[in-house]
Amino acid sequence: MRWRILVVEDEEGIREILSEAFRRQGYTVMCAADGDQAVDLALTAVPDLIILDLMLPKMDGWEVCRRIREEQELRHVPVIMLTARRDERDAVAGLEAGADDYVRKPFSIPELMARVRAHLRRSDSPQGGEVQISMGNLTLEPQGDVLVDGRPLDLSPTEHRLLEVLMSGRGRLVSKEEILGKIWGHVGSDSRTVDVNVFRLRRKLEEAGARVTIKTVRGRGYRVMEVS
Repeated sequence: MRWRILVVEDEEGIREILSEAFRRQGYTVMCAADGDQAVDLALTAVPDLIILDLMLPKMDGWEVCRRIREEQELRHVPVIMLTARRDERDAVAGLEAGADDYVRKPFSIPELMARVRAHLRRSDSPQGGEVQISMGNLTLEPQGDVLVDGRPLDLSPTEHRLLEVLMSGRGRLVSKEEILGKIWGHVGSDSRTVDVNVFRLRRKLEEAGARVTIKTVRGRGYRVMEVS
C-alpha cells in the first residue's frame, strides 16, 4: 500500500524538500500552497496523513484543521502541524483545533519521518485490545468500539489509543512518560501534546454523558475514575 501524504506549505522550497523526501520513502505526495487549496484537495483525494503549516495564505492552518475535522471522511486523518513561531500557545492552539502532533521549524527530516511513520502505524493498526474494558457507563470493546450507554463515541485514532492506555490501567496512575512512549514513541513530542489530547478526550467524554472522567495528578500523570 502506498500511503498518500498531503503537504500543505506556502514556501515553495520547503514544499519541494518535503515532497522529495516523502517520495524517496515510497509515499504518494499531494501538495497545496494555501488553505483553500488544502481543504479542497483533502476533500477530493482523501489523504492518509496531512502535514499542515500554520501560517498560510487565504486560510491559516488553525482554520484548515478545524474545517478538516468537521468532515466525516477526514475526521480520523492524522494531522501534523508545522510552525515557525516559538510561542507555545500557537502549538497548543493547533492541537486544540484538532491536530494530532506538531513540529517546530527548522525541523529534522528524519524526526519528521519518524513521527509520520508512528501516526500511520497507529491509524492503520486495528484498534482495541483482546478484552472488553468497562468503567461506569463507558465500554471499550475488543473490536475497538467505544460506547457510552451503548451509543458509539466518535474518537480520533490518537484519542482512542489514549483512552485505551488509560483504561487498561484500570484506575492506576499513568505517567506522561508512559503515555508519550506508547502513543508518540517519545520522538520529539512533549508533555503539552499529552495535556491537550487529554483535555480533548475529557471534553468528549463529558459531552457524551460518560460517568468516567480523567483526573490530572499534577506533575505525575493521569488516571481514569468513575464519577457518580
